[in-house]
Amino acid sequence: MTEQISQDTINKALWNACDTFRGTVSPDTYRDYVLTMLFLKYISDVWQDHYDGYKKEYGDNPDLIEAMLQQERFVLPKGADFYTLYKERNAPGNGERIDKALHAIEEANGTKLKDAGKSVFQDISFNSDKLGDEKQKNTILRHLLEDFAKPDLNLRPSRVSNLDVIGNGYEFLIKNFAASGGQKAGEFYTPPEVSELLARILSPQPGESICDPACGSASLLMKCGKQVTQNHKGSKDYALYGQEAIGSTWSFAKMNMFLHGEDNHRIEWGDTIRNPKLLDDKNHLMRFDVVTANPPFSLDKWGHDEAEQDVHHRFARGVPPKTKGDYAFILHMISTLKDRTGRMGVVVPHGVLFRGSSEGRIRQKLIEENLLDAVIGLPEKLFFGTGIPAAILVFRKDRKTKDVLFIDASREFKAGKNQNVLTEENITKIVDTYRARKDVDKYAHLATPDEIRENDYNLNIPRYVDTFEEEAEIDLNAVRTERAEIKAELAKLEAQMDAYLKELGCAS
Repeated sequence: MTEQISQDTINKALWNACDTFRGTVSPDTYRDYVLTMLFLKYISDVWQDHYDGYKKEYGDNPDLIEAMLQQERFVLPKGADFYTLYKERNAPGNGERIDKALHAIEEANGTKLKDAGKSVFQDISFNSDKLGDEKQKNTILRHLLEDFAKPDLNLRPSRVSNLDVIGNGYEFLIKNFAASGGQKAGEFYTPPEVSELLARILSPQPGESICDPACGSASLLMKCGKQVTQNHKGSKDYALYGQEAIGSTWSFAKMNMFLHGEDNHRIEWGDTIRNPKLLDDKNHLMRFDVVTANPPFSLDKWGHDEAEQDVHHRFARGVPPKTKGDYAFILHMISTLKDRTGRMGVVVPHGVLFRGSSEGRIRQKLIEENLLDAVIGLPEKLFFGTGIPAAILVFRKDRKTKDVLFIDASREFKAGKNQNVLTEENITKIVDTYRARKDVDKYAHLATPDEIRENDYNLNIPRYVDTFEEEAEIDLNAVRTERAEIKAELAKLEAQMDAYLKELGCAS
């Protein structure tokens, strides 16, 4: 029996592969090369594993073997595989050879690796000057090929029976790149604990469609899909949809999906607000059962000038301010909810809860339409690229009551050096409280419409959840007694010290 590779082994080997670039190329540049090489190595290993199996079974029939290989999930043209590139690693031109191989793979796999002319590998070139002059580039890429050829990164299905191990390795890399990515990290990564929280709250069911209109690397989207699989006997009866504006991040999302075995997906490339791509056959916005996102916080230049003429009428409740696009994403998401089953969870900065002017008017209309279901305050320093605390807004189209649940989960977390995290206990408490919809002292409050109206539709959580802790009363008599005892002890110690000094002949 072939020895199975562990998650820890893959993670360590992948992170060690990054050493090839460290000190020479910045992490936000070499990230693309490592992630793409992982994808190439994976599909090459699967191809080789299946080829060996077919050859063993149909060894005297090469035409049948070739026909079987053409039915593979990914087709590899002759010479466009990792092993061919590895064999030629010592010759000049590594960058050019890798680029040609990736282009051939795209062409051989039809629309699977393309979207309206945009290809998964379009924004990445291994022949780029970013890797240095020709000699340095060739050396770096030779080392990279050698790193991925090591036994610990043999990703054949016979060694990796659970595809999640490879997908999790990809996620491990993305998370570590996000940790060192500064402000840009939030563009492509939502912490897994936050994704897990959203997925549990929204509780996708078999047969439902799930959408993330600002999907980044698609980790949140896949967490929602996994809820169906975990809670319904391994069911894969769901469909994943997403859109991502940044080309390289869209590529990550596509590769991430395939590495997790998520073939039933549609991820579009483009600006969700200016140019929504998830449309039906009548060019109307598609509707979904579950919509969730961690959009960019307070995005400037989000498309304000075009909003008045929006053909999808997403801004009928009001146009968000020019320099803060938070409500643009919220309104888009609400416009894509199915009427009876639609529910959504969106991560927002706290300003969304209380800012006035056009945002205040939009917020009031959403509340008066009885769409807002819950407001959940999260701890600070959960998200890469920003230390500010965020909140989750939950909206539902199937609400039976008009109250709104407020949860202040901002004080319960596991502290980290650079990032705080939500523990399993923290997540479970939030989800259980959300489902119970009852007051919890200093943690949650079920607010009536009248309360919210009296607060002028301001959703700032401290207005509803009182977390004030009274200081214990000071017993002045006890303090006086303790002070006298301390003075007496101090006098005794000073007398002992004087005695020691006299013995040493140091008396004054």
